[in-house]
Amino acid sequence: MNNKRIYIPLSRKFYLRNTLEVSKDLLGKLLIRKSGNKILAGKIVETEAYIGEHDPACHAYKKFTNRSKTLYETGGTIYVYFVYGKYHCFNIVTEEKGKGCAVLIRAIEPLMGLKSMKINRGKIKTIFDLTNGPSKLCLCLGIDLSYNGGDIAGKELFITESMEKNNFQIYVSKRIGLNSGKDFPYRFFIKNNPYVSKHIFNKEAKLIN
Repeated sequence: MNNKRIYIPLSRKFYLRNTLEVSKDLLGKLLIRKSGNKILAGKIVETEAYIGEHDPACHAYKKFTNRSKTLYETGGTIYVYFVYGKYHCFNIVTEEKGKGCAVLIRAIEPLMGLKSMKINRGKIKTIFDLTNGPSKLCLCLGIDLSYNGGDIAGKELFITESMEKNNFQIYVSKRIGLNSGKDFPYRFFIKNNPYVSKHIFNKEAKLIN
């Protein structure tokens, strides 16, 4: 990647669409985190959709809480939450205000700022363990609760088009690590990408393009 390139964020209109479509269309896009003159970036290779009050795995399911209120904002709002007392998960709100839908960014392929990512992440076994999970990529990019409620079309943390042609295939499967809503086929990932999180090729995974 060229760090002199001017990266233009996707507009908020991109996120005002059907959540499943946004989840799929985010694959291959670039997640950019700017810190001063430093750029940390990676290609999105795995996502999960969470769809409002009908989805028992979604934080908006049958309740409105102080944590979930960000989910009800307009598509393009950043939703970051804290899990297990030490990890963060990075989501982007989708659809119209009040719907309670979002896409979780589960994994990225690191492309720029690897030295800084490794420092942020700490000791890893291999490069493929660097960003192959939602909390791992947050550690690498320095994404925390301070971004919650922000604009994904902003200047510091945003998503942009890749310069490469998207010639990959996409799988859809059940979501990972859930107790409720685990049977919904709301997880999308790039076929054969080594940075996708573990257990990717379960029997239910289907090729969709």
